Formats: sequence, structure tokens, C-alpha cells
Amino acid sequence: MTSMLEVPDTTATRTPRRSTPPPWLAVALACAGQFLVVLDISVVNVALPSMRTGLGLSGQGLQWVVNAYAIAFAGFMLLGGRAGDLYGRKRMFLLGLGLFTLASLVGGLAQDGWQLLLARAVQGLGAAVLAPSTLTIVTSAVSEGAARARAIATWTAVGAGGGAAGGFVGGVLTDTLSWRWVLLINVPIGVVLLAGAAWWLAEGRAGDGRRLDLPGALLVTAGLGTLAYGISQTEAEGWTATPTLVPLLAGLALIVLFLLVEARAKAPLMPLGLFRVRSVSSANAAMFLSGAAMFSMWFFMTLYAQNVLGYTPLAAGFALVPSSLAVVVGSKVAPRLMRLAGARAVAVLGTFVAMTGFAWQSTMTADGTYLTAIMFPGILMMLGGGLAGTPLAALATSGAAPEEAGLVSGLINTSRTMGGSLGLAVLSTIAAARTGGSTTPEALTEGYALSFRTGAVVLAAGMVLMWLWLPRRATAAH
Repeated sequence: MTSMLEVPDTTATRTPRRSTPPPWLAVALACAGQFLVVLDISVVNVALPSMRTGLGLSGQGLQWVVNAYAIAFAGFMLLGGRAGDLYGRKRMFLLGLGLFTLASLVGGLAQDGWQLLLARAVQGLGAAVLAPSTLTIVTSAVSEGAARARAIATWTAVGAGGGAAGGFVGGVLTDTLSWRWVLLINVPIGVVLLAGAAWWLAEGRAGDGRRLDLPGALLVTAGLGTLAYGISQTEAEGWTATPTLVPLLAGLALIVLFLLVEARAKAPLMPLGLFRVRSVSSANAAMFLSGAAMFSMWFFMTLYAQNVLGYTPLAAGFALVPSSLAVVVGSKVAPRLMRLAGARAVAVLGTFVAMTGFAWQSTMTADGTYLTAIMFPGILMMLGGGLAGTPLAALATSGAAPEEAGLVSGLINTSRTMGGSLGLAVLSTIAAARTGGSTTPEALTEGYALSFRTGAVVLAAGMVLMWLWLPRRATAAH
């Protein structure tokens, strides 16, 4: 295809100008990049009411502040993973981080809603280039075995902690400065991280003369975005109306076309044969279902705290601190449990804990107390998410060949974020349909509770899938 990019044929794996950095430094830089990427999925949630006031966004517009980032992130992450394999992981790390930082500046200075949504989409594109390189840098810096399991657990904990800390960070910045700083804070951090990565990270790639499948990335991103838009239309139009059916059918057609293109492409973005590896296919399916439920947790929790319980953005941020700590604890405990019980058992256990938290959260009331309506169910949800994330990531990456490392890293992130963006669209529609347009605390609570109840059902299905399909233990790459 003429739109594909040629890749120079090179077998160099390290730049000669820099000595190889110590593994802990490479892991620290990669984890810092992953923290920023995941933080920006959730950091805007607490600021949504302030954004709506400041820029005059509609309720559907608020959903797209989250989904514009998530869909671009999910749609282009496979491209980012493949680009890291072909052009160099360090190079893509720097390119993605630079684009992410610039878009954060533009979004923080936005004067209209469309400017903010466009900046969020570009942020997602930068994150899609950056994120796969972070996991690949971690796995290439640390030898396979217990040390790599600990490094992956750290990467998972930092990433999960970024998502969990988003509510707290967003609340502090929104209350003490303004909603704009939930984006502007990325600028100085990004500049410092860019300098550190440019100096310390060593280059590595498997350049083999293959091409980069840009058409595939455009098709899957357009398909996801169109599907999510169609789902969001059901709130106002219903499932059978033309404004809903047209984008839904168009989105499905684009996804089917993407699969057909990938099946025929000489250098596909997503080699479909990769899914013949049981660990890859099962872990990604499990991550998709987990993301569909877990991604929306912060969205509804922060809206419940502010719109129903009357918390300020700062108070809502502080309310989520125990959950932030729980996801880190779960991610760090997971490797120890994996050595005792195996990856599959730990993934199922984590999903069961998260499902219990979702079921508890679905009993929320309009006059709920902090301990029983936010803190304890939030701890269970995030503890379970942390426990399940590490074994799923380890299983997904264990069955891939070294030259496919970036692709598989991008794929597991794509599955989680793709599930999350579509899950948020579905659960938001379910919540809005239950409220019937009412904004009373009681009506809003019923809508949020139904979304958590639906999330619990999705996690239950995921738990069954994991037990039946996941291999018992991670296997070495072949």
C-alpha cells in the first residue's frame, strides 16, 4: 500500500553512543511514562463538572472528554507497538511522549469544547505511541524469570496507580488551581522525562525491512470511534432509530474491513495468526472484559461523589486515595501469589474480588456514608484489578516471539482500553436511560448503581472465561 511507511533495514540493537543504563533506571523511566499515560485516562474525571461549566459541554460531551482519549489510545496502540519493534523503542518513546506533552499544553489552554476534545484525541495518539514501548523497555531490560515478573508487577502497579491516583490528583488541581491544570501539569513532567529518556535509554529494535500498516490503524480507530458514537446515541434516540443504527452498522463494517485487510496484508498491523497462541488470545479476551467494567469505575465514582453526595473536587480526590493504594498493593502482591498458585488462579481471584466490590457498590444510596458507599467497595474493586492485571499481562506477553514483543505489548493495552472505551459508552447509556433525564440525587444514584451492577455481571463472565481458557502458567517466549 502506498500509504505504508518504509522501514530501513537494520540489525542494530543498541546505539553505540551510550552505555547500557542499569536495569532499574530503564524500568523507572518506562514506568514514569506509563504512569502519565494511564493517569490521563482518569485524571479528568473529577474535573468533568468544572469543564462542563467552563466550556459549556453537554452531558454527551463530557463522556467524549474521556472517550476521545481512550479511543485514539486504543485504536493506534497496535501501530505504536509495531513502530517500536521496527523503528526503535526509545525513538517511539520519545516521539509519543513529545506528542502527548504538546497536546496536554493545547488542551489546557482550550477555549472551546471542540478544541479540548481534539487535544484529548491527539493526547491519545501520543499515548498510543508511547505506551507499548514502556512495557517492551521493561521486559528487554530485565532477564526472564523472577526478576522480570517483579519488573512487570512494578510496571502494572505504577500504571494501575496512575489510573487510581487520577481522581486524587485531579481533585487537588481542580480545587486549588483550575480544571486546566489536570492537563497542564503534564507539560513540566513530560519535559523532564523527555530529557532523562533521551540521555539514559538505550535504543533497541528488530528492524527487518517490513512496512508500517497505517491503513489498519486508521480502520480500527474509525471503527471503534463510530461504534462508541452509535452506542452514545442510544441515550437520546433509542436502539432502533436511524441516528443510532447507521453509526453502529458503519462501525461494525469498519471493524470487519479491518480484519479483512489484516488477513491479506503482507505486513499486518495485527497478525491474526498470533491469536492461535492460547496465552495471547485468552489473556486479551479476559483483559477486554475486565477493562469494560473497570475503566468506568472512576467515571461513575467521581460523579456519584460530587453530584449525589455533594463532595468538592478536592474531597472527591481524597475519597479515592484508599482505592489508589489498594490497586498498588494488589499489583505488588500478585507475583508472589503467582508463584504459589499460578497465573490463571490469581487472575480469577482478582476478578472475583473486583466483582464483589462492584456488587457492593451497586447497593449505593443517595444518602450513603463514605465508608460503605465509597471506601470499602472501592478498595475491593481496585485490589481485585491490581491482582488480575499482573498475571494477565504476564500471560499475554509470555507466548510471543521477541520480534513481536512491541506488538503484543500494544495488544494487551489495546484490549484493555478498547474494552474500557466501549464499556464506558454502554454503561453511560444504561445509567442515563435509568435516570430518565432526571438530575435528582435519587435518580442519579439509581443510574450509577445500575451501571455498577452491570459491571459486576461483565466481571462474572470474565471470571468464567479466565478459568476455562487461560493456560495455568505463563510459558517462555518461543
